[in-house]
Order: sequence, then structure tokens, then C-alpha cells
Amino acid sequence: MTHYSISFQLYSSRLSPPIEAHLPYLAEVGYDAVELWLPAYETNTTDFRRRMDDAGLVCSGIHMPLAGLINEPNRFFDYAHKLGTQTLIPPYIPAAERSATADGWRRVGESLRVGAEAASKEGLKVAWHNHDFEYHRLEDRSRPIDILLEAAGAGVDFEIDIGWVIRGWADPAQELQKYADRITTIQLKDTAPAGVTLDEGWVPTGDGIIDWKGLYPLFSKTRADVLVVEHDNPTDWKVLAKRSADYIKALIA
Repeated sequence: MTHYSISFQLYSSRLSPPIEAHLPYLAEVGYDAVELWLPAYETNTTDFRRRMDDAGLVCSGIHMPLAGLINEPNRFFDYAHKLGTQTLIPPYIPAAERSATADGWRRVGESLRVGAEAASKEGLKVAWHNHDFEYHRLEDRSRPIDILLEAAGAGVDFEIDIGWVIRGWADPAQELQKYADRITTIQLKDTAPAGVTLDEGWVPTGDGIIDWKGLYPLFSKTRADVLVVEHDNPTDWKVLAKRSADYIKALIA
């Protein structure tokens, strides 16, 4: 039976700085780890690591720009080593840089492959994180997510964000099964029904429309051992953190 670490993506509480002050509360309500986003970890990386250690939390991964993996990989490798994580996660491509063609997404995958090969020499790994746009079909009916993961190769892992899969009009059960051998982290982002605008339609895990109880048996078919809570714009990050942790702990008990 898989033992899951529960992690909190600190992007979710970025609007209530300082971020490092959130660590003791996260440990108190049941988190084992935090997932970091830029720039939270770049100002004083050593001090941030000390504060994580003091709270009894580990770093499950760092989100970083794809351009950083391509243009200044050693900088981010150094961050990972100092923070005690093995996982670097490019999570996003700005709209202006998204290709409308399969070839463009194939180049994204190839960049990930090169970055992962360099990371592996440092004892690190690279994982892609999805949004909804990777599931929007191109003119030839292909999907960016399939193209980029194929081009990236087996050396690139996948952090699947279930909330964005739903918003991309894809079936999370099918995606969990299709990429079971690539998925190493699962983000349990939950969404309200279409049309809800409060908090951009995101809700604590378990409060939305996603059938987590139905999906949970599929988690063990993947390689994932980390479950991450994320919400893009919560009214109250503490409520988000506790409600989500309570739900996930009950789900996996």
C-alpha cells in the first residue's frame, strides 16, 4: 500500500506574506511537505530551508520557469540541493509563447528532455505540471500534453493537476491511467461547478465537483507518493489548508 506525503503548494498562500511564517501552521494541520514556487525560495534559500526544518517540513519539489531549465539550469539545480528536494517542476507557458502547432509543443518536450538529462547528472529529476491549455486540441486534433510528454521521453516525470485536467475538458480517470508510469505527484486541486466566480471557481479539496473517492483507487496505479494541495486564489488560505488536509487524510486513511 502506497504511503502518501501530503504537501501544500505555497503559491496558494502567496497573497498573505511572509510565506515562511506559514510553515508552522501547515505542519500543525497535518502537512508533511511544501511545494515551492518562484520567487518564494530565491531571496534567502538557506534561511528558508532552516525554517522548513524547524517546522518539521520537507520540500517535495520546486516550481520553476521552463526558461530557467533551458538557460540557467545550474542556478535551479543549486536551489534544489539547498532546499533538499530532487524534483524541479516547470509548471507553465505564458499564453504568448504557446504554440498552435504540434511541432511547437514537440520543441517544448525536447527542451524538457535536455533539461532532465542535465538534472539527472546532479541527482535531480524534472517533472512537467499541466494547466488546461495542454488539453485543448490543436487543428490536427492532437493534444499538446501528449506531444510534449512523448518528446520529453521517459526521463521526464509528470505532476498531474486534476483541477486543470477537469477545466481542460478531459477525463482525469483516463489521464491517470494513460500516464500512470509517468505520474510521480498528484495535485488535488478542486473546482466548483462552471459559472462560479468566487475565488476564481477554485475550492478546498473535497468541496468541489471532482469525484476524489472514485479517482483515489487509481492513484496507487501511478508512481505518485506525493499529494499536493493547491488553490490559485483562496479567500482564506488557512481554511483552504486545513479543510483540504482533513479531507485528504480521511480519503487515504
